[in-house]
Amino acid sequence: MRPDALLIICFFGVFCRSSHLKRGRPLQTQNQIRSKRESYLVGGRSHSSGSPVLKRSSDMTKFPVTKSEQLLRIDDHDFTMRPGFGGPAIPVGVDVQVESLDKISEVDMDFTMTLYLRHYWKDERLSFPSNKNQSMTFDSRLVKKIWVPDMFFVHSKRSFTHDTTTDNVMLRVYPDGKVLYSLRVTVTAMCSMDLSRFPLDTQTCSLEIESYAYTDDDLMLYWKKGNESLQTDERISVSQFLIQKFHTSTKLAFYSSTGWYNRLYITFTLRRHIFFFLLQTYFPATLMVMLSWVSFWIDRRAVPARVPLGITTVLTMSTIITGVNASMPRVSYIKAVDIYLWVSFVFVFLSVIEYAAVNYLSTVQERKERKLRERLPCTCGLTHPDQMMMSSSYSDMDVNTTGNYGMQEDINTTGNYSIPEENGVQRERILVQLALSGDQDTHPGNPRAYNSMWIDTHAIDKYSRVIFPGAYMLFNIIYWAIYL
Repeated sequence: MRPDALLIICFFGVFCRSSHLKRGRPLQTQNQIRSKRESYLVGGRSHSSGSPVLKRSSDMTKFPVTKSEQLLRIDDHDFTMRPGFGGPAIPVGVDVQVESLDKISEVDMDFTMTLYLRHYWKDERLSFPSNKNQSMTFDSRLVKKIWVPDMFFVHSKRSFTHDTTTDNVMLRVYPDGKVLYSLRVTVTAMCSMDLSRFPLDTQTCSLEIESYAYTDDDLMLYWKKGNESLQTDERISVSQFLIQKFHTSTKLAFYSSTGWYNRLYITFTLRRHIFFFLLQTYFPATLMVMLSWVSFWIDRRAVPARVPLGITTVLTMSTIITGVNASMPRVSYIKAVDIYLWVSFVFVFLSVIEYAAVNYLSTVQERKERKLRERLPCTCGLTHPDQMMMSSSYSDMDVNTTGNYGMQEDINTTGNYSIPEENGVQRERILVQLALSGDQDTHPGNPRAYNSMWIDTHAIDKYSRVIFPGAYMLFNIIYWAIYL
């Protein structure tokens, strides 16, 4: 065999072996590479640091807080100072959304309100680059690391920020450095009420917002959209009041030791519902007064009927007055409801006094009649009726009614003094005989002139039946005309 043929055969054999090795080796190498890649993804390491396929950079999106702080450069600035320190006052806009008006107390003179309080300002220290101009939103954890306005509620008694299920605080930062800071707050604030027209009154209360540390030289507080900065829920209602209107205003408050401050006002007007008090106070008082008038139609001799009726109405009026004052503050002026209740109490009390007057006058007349009866001369043997000193006969009180006279007396003389009755009804008139001169009283046998006078003790009751209702009706007309 020629040498050149042998060389060709050897070269062909080496080439075939090399091709065989190249076709079998990649399968084993790819498996090894795949296992190495998986081990790198799990363990985070790469055996071949120079390979461009296996080299991976760390993902910063897995650390959002760190990225946000680095993006906002929080550690590069001193946020204990206000934005633009040393320059003009920083404007801080405010808007409020009232969620509910929970309670209004006349006793404590305060109100409780839940609201969303939002602040708007610009802090260039928080600006960051953004291609899409998207804002970043944070919770209360970042609020503690940056500057925020130090707002507080003037004249507040209690206030707190809601924390269920987490702190109800939101911070939103825009690329140009504008900031929105919102929180949900419940505040109980003082409301100076004028109760002189209670319960026919209208109250005006206000919630005042102010910066605690920064005067108007450092912080300019204003309503962001004027009156439109205040939004209310249409479903807001209070049991005893009708909410008439909400409005906003801005004023300057001066403190002698610190200076002038911007103050924002949320003012709302409340008109009290009268129907509850009509049912609970006015109607019962009116009925008690009308009940006291019933005694004017009861016989004056029915003491067990008239006295308890008067006492019951007086005690009931006292209970109504006590119940109303128990739920009211102890103010030093007279309220409208006090005027009505006390005038009603006076009418009830006067009805008791009226019966006392009737009973007293009846007793006085009976005593005079008894004394006159003892002083009358005997008319036995008189032939002319004209010589009789009586102009008419009189009637005694019944034994079961007065208790002062045990029986009816009949004076059977020639004058025939008796107790006449008309149609079975005893006369209610009492004859009062008055002597004209005192010296004639000492000589009962001498002719005496008597002045006869008919006095009807029912007249006071008859007049009271008209005067009491008329006066009370006139009082009601004047009262409701003034306070409605």
